[in-house]
Amino acid sequence: MLSIVDSSCPVSRAMPTRRELLRIGGLALAGLAYPDLWPNLVRAAEKRGANSVQRKKSVVLLFLQGGPPQVETFDPKLGVPDHIRSCTGELRTKIPGVWFGGNFPQMAERANRLAVVRSYGSGEQNHEQFIALNGETPFKSTMGAAVARGKGSLSRTGVPNHVLVIPETVDPGLVLETKISDVFSLNYVLQHYGAAGSLARPYEAFVPRGGSAVLENLTLQIPSERFSERRALLRQFDALRRDLDRVPDLRGAGELREQAFGVLDRGIAAAFDLSREDPRTLERYDTSRLFDMADYHAGGKRYNGKMNQSRITNLLGRQLLLARRLCEVGCAFVTVIDAGWDLHGDGNNPNTPEGMAILGPQLDHAVAAFLDDVHERGLSDEILLVITGEMGRTPTKTRVAQGAGTTSFGGTGHWKDVTPLVFAGGGLQMGQTIGQTDRTASRATTEPYTPANLCATILHTVFDAGLARIQPDLLPAEISKLVVDGKPIAGLL
Repeated sequence: MLSIVDSSCPVSRAMPTRRELLRIGGLALAGLAYPDLWPNLVRAAEKRGANSVQRKKSVVLLFLQGGPPQVETFDPKLGVPDHIRSCTGELRTKIPGVWFGGNFPQMAERANRLAVVRSYGSGEQNHEQFIALNGETPFKSTMGAAVARGKGSLSRTGVPNHVLVIPETVDPGLVLETKISDVFSLNYVLQHYGAAGSLARPYEAFVPRGGSAVLENLTLQIPSERFSERRALLRQFDALRRDLDRVPDLRGAGELREQAFGVLDRGIAAAFDLSREDPRTLERYDTSRLFDMADYHAGGKRYNGKMNQSRITNLLGRQLLLARRLCEVGCAFVTVIDAGWDLHGDGNNPNTPEGMAILGPQLDHAVAAFLDDVHERGLSDEILLVITGEMGRTPTKTRVAQGAGTTSFGGTGHWKDVTPLVFAGGGLQMGQTIGQTDRTASRATTEPYTPANLCATILHTVFDAGLARIQPDLLPAEISKLVVDGKPIAGLL
């Protein structure tokens, strides 16, 4: 089923209204029922009033899979012992008195466009990534699915409202992992990172590599490797148009049919086609030159049996560029995954200095490119970037003997009490740090925040909580309750 979504639709009612989904059933040539009715419904939807519970906002959740360290990222501690102090050094930021880890010069320069929450903790320390992705919603869904439930499974442009961007999305020929821990595997990601839980399959994340519920509903089974081939896509759309033109039941439904296929052409084909970008923009986002990811995969010169670094890639810049493109055409929630942050320094994982040496500069470069790009396009207030992971890491690093009585610092363990969390844009209050941790970045010394507060902050960004409180029927009942009852992180909204 292809759904054309009115941006204020509650999707739980049986009959369409001006705020509901307009559904086109059976695009697989089963026919379009009530062709004379739909154009009128489309026009009614377009005449919807200006006051909407839905804000023109999108969210990009950049998820650092594995557990990024607090002190090496955005909460370094000065004047502490070497095994606690950031092993990458510290950098002053544009915010007086605020320091970032040594791998983040570009983000430090743009700290006035960031809000760092230092007193956030996921409460999880066993790679149960779904806890952070879920935001403590009662639906056993991701936060992205909850947003899609409130906004509809498809945006007005036809792009899915909930999308998961993995490295294979921007490099469909990429084959990662031969042996890896289950919690970091592609199967785990596909099962958990876009889950809709009790909200139902239409709100699952669309994963642009095939097999997504959204793609199945569109009945256009496009191989993932062809998303970058615009001509091949358009040929398929044209062929489907010709088939539909031969179906008698479709005569008279021209307005809606043209809108539907315009949606497909403009929304899906164009949004996922990075070749349409200005080469200078592609160059700005390019992180592939920062390191050779093959060095860290099986058989690479830096692999050394560390199987859990098998999903490390140098593609984060392209992933964030695709996220920006999707948000620009109306997608409500994009999850971008950057893997390899499980910095134990054991037989399966890189240590903290080694992992930060490649992952830190890539994160710094990709986020800076994203911030500058959305700013120049006038989208900073419309796109909220959220950076976090499933947990943090222990405040202390192991010591590794180097011979002749010298030591270096190795890995860190799992830590549930403090987890890096950064916001950018979305119309939120930037240029600040919120909350504090103790001398070793072990625990919050101010009000602690949890995934529930993170979820509430996101929902209050994309929905008007005040209007939802006054007119709860503007959203599905379960989403309306979540918005109204949620407690966002203080000082951001």
